[in-house]
Amino acid sequence: MKEDNRNVSKLKWKRILEKKWFFPAVYLSVAALMLAGVLWYQNLNNQIPEATDQQTEEGLNGSTDNPLDFDQDSDPVVNPSEVVKMPIPSDAQTEIVTNFYDYDKTPEEQAQALVLYNNKYYQSKGIDIASTTEKTFPVVASLSGTVTEVREDPMLGFVVEMEHDNGVTTHYASLKDIQIESGKQLKQGEELGLAGKNNFGQSSGTHVHFEIRKDGEAVDPEQFMNQSVADIQLSDADEAEVNSNEQVEEESSIQTDEPSNQEQSETTEDRQSSRATTNT
Repeated sequence: MKEDNRNVSKLKWKRILEKKWFFPAVYLSVAALMLAGVLWYQNLNNQIPEATDQQTEEGLNGSTDNPLDFDQDSDPVVNPSEVVKMPIPSDAQTEIVTNFYDYDKTPEEQAQALVLYNNKYYQSKGIDIASTTEKTFPVVASLSGTVTEVREDPMLGFVVEMEHDNGVTTHYASLKDIQIESGKQLKQGEELGLAGKNNFGQSSGTHVHFEIRKDGEAVDPEQFMNQSVADIQLSDADEAEVNSNEQVEEESSIQTDEPSNQEQSETTEDRQSSRATTNT
């Protein structure tokens, strides 16, 4: 009986194998399985970058869920030290008409650094940058810093002073149409106002008078152009002069205190003498 069933089963498979559509159907089934496997593998690979992008986005938003995610963008490094720039736009039509007075320069250069006012010559403590067309031009911050003073001077016009790092200050005079106020933080290149005219530098026409000072002492602005604030230093002579002035002020302060103590002593003696007279 069992053998009959086996024979019948074999006959069925034989008949199926003899069908023309059997082998093509098998081939199509195998091809479909292989194609499905390839598509699944590709889909798996595509999911990996998406997960990485999501992790990177979370890292940029401040998430610390994945401390080993080295694909996060790092913060840009900012150079803390700027270089000194001219206090005018690069396209301004200007020229330097008055230089900084330096005792070490030639007589011709020193003559170029004198300012005639009220029939007297004065040594320039900065540079005068004048318009070559007599038209006004913007005056900008030479360095980033804090505006410490904005005032109108009868001789110098509007004056702006700014404070920077390392004891450096910049001074701008002969301005008009001031755009800022005291206490404001400015970045390098931001506009302060426009160049104008003043009584002290009449011969310079429309100009800006620009000074750089280190620890209160004026230095040559042209000498430190395109150098960092840390490079601005006083010369040995200037530093000696500063130390000498500080010593004189200190001695003057001591001498001022001594008469005060002497007066106090005399007052005490007068009181004692007065008491003795009264008792007599």
